[in-house]
Amino acid sequence: MSVTLKINGETRTLDADPESPLLWALRDELGMTGTKFGCGIAACGACTVHWDGVAIRSCQTLVGDLDGAEITTIEGINTKAAEAVQTAWNELDVPQCGYCQSGQIMAATALLAETPKPTDEDIDAAMDGNVCRCATYARIRKAIHLASDKMEG
Repeated sequence: MSVTLKINGETRTLDADPESPLLWALRDELGMTGTKFGCGIAACGACTVHWDGVAIRSCQTLVGDLDGAEITTIEGINTKAAEAVQTAWNELDVPQCGYCQSGQIMAATALLAETPKPTDEDIDAAMDGNVCRCATYARIRKAIHLASDKMEG
């Protein structure tokens, strides 16, 4: 089955099994390895991408459900929120091992696009399910607040 998607602003046609998860189409068919495989059951957030601006888990999103969708991956995120998040991540040395970071950044960027001045509760709710095995959660929260401040000024 052919599925046409707009991925990072570029129209791409995939000849993929409609039951195949988007994660594997991105990684195996398109060579976009920034989106990570973590658990395969949408419980860790390592595979987070944006579907029409909304953060989703690509390991459980089927290619066949996406015809015509606009998908943004870590390789293509270039919004004001993404720039602020990436800058804050670097300034506060958020990553340790780095494995979860693409998913964390995608989730944080979606949050700030929707809620530019999030509370701790907003951050906790938006980031729930994004697992960091290095437990940098306090730095992640602090970086999201810093990114929010950067977006204002």
